[in-house]
Amino acid sequence: MANFNDNAANAETEANRWAKFGMRLAVSAALHPFEYSKTLIQIGYEPIGARPGKSMMGRPIMWLPNICQYAGHIKNVDGFYGCYRGLAPKLVGSVMSMVVSECVAQKLGLSQQEDKDESELTEEENYLQFKYNLKRDIVLTVSGIVVSHPFHVMSLRMMAQFVGRERLYNSMLGSIVEIWKTEGISGFFSGLIPKLLCDVTCLVLSSSTVFILNKYLIKDKVTRQYNAGFAQFAFSSILYPLQVVSTCSSISGARLMAGQPPIMPRYKNWVDCWNDLQSRRVLKRGSSLFWRSQDIQSPIITTSAFAPPHLSRYQ
Repeated sequence: MANFNDNAANAETEANRWAKFGMRLAVSAALHPFEYSKTLIQIGYEPIGARPGKSMMGRPIMWLPNICQYAGHIKNVDGFYGCYRGLAPKLVGSVMSMVVSECVAQKLGLSQQEDKDESELTEEENYLQFKYNLKRDIVLTVSGIVVSHPFHVMSLRMMAQFVGRERLYNSMLGSIVEIWKTEGISGFFSGLIPKLLCDVTCLVLSSSTVFILNKYLIKDKVTRQYNAGFAQFAFSSILYPLQVVSTCSSISGARLMAGQPPIMPRYKNWVDCWNDLQSRRVLKRGSSLFWRSQDIQSPIITTSAFAPPHLSRYQ
């Protein structure tokens, strides 16, 4: 009877986990046009000219289009379906990440355990629980990123085709053939290292910060519920330049206008990419989505040199 109850509880937990994952996929799909816009901003593509304005301090600046205006421009050019370039490999990568990372964690003896309330644990037990969860989360993050990164590269390059209107990455199979033919196996893992550094560092710092705050400073249970969100937001903002480097590294060198000079240099590696973006002070490109501005002294380059054709459908 006890085994039956345990199996029923495990089945219910598994069903809830997949239901939550399905909801995350649905939200990710719904918000894809904004992620599409952010990707193009990160690689430095500005199809809409900046307009003059003033900052809150009265300093003359040039206002760039916000994320909604950017997404609207993509829709005007490619139609509704065109706003969902790159969605298919992104969803496939998410499912692969979910399945494979959980299998890897179980193989390493890090299956999910029910967290006990801190009030029921001794100080040593609380620390051991934190250490176990952190090890499991690191394994899930690393394995999930590695297995899904080839799909992430395909998705980014599908979106980057908007710049030059190429059709090299119109399907997942075609994308696999193109990357394998031109770059080999390494092409599927372009930009992997900065992405791993960003996500793993953010995970370790935010988890450790929350643990320390909850242990020594914050005792109120309601306040503790918001700690993880605030910590993750703070550290992801600090580490955001690595996201930009990963995106640019994933596209640089591809047979796309967006990945070739003069729009983007051919980087030797991600460190070379970091140094170039840092020298041009664009490592935070895309971090602000609604109030995007540029110094009036900076050159405003509209990289759309022609009126691109309309795409009636996207595979």
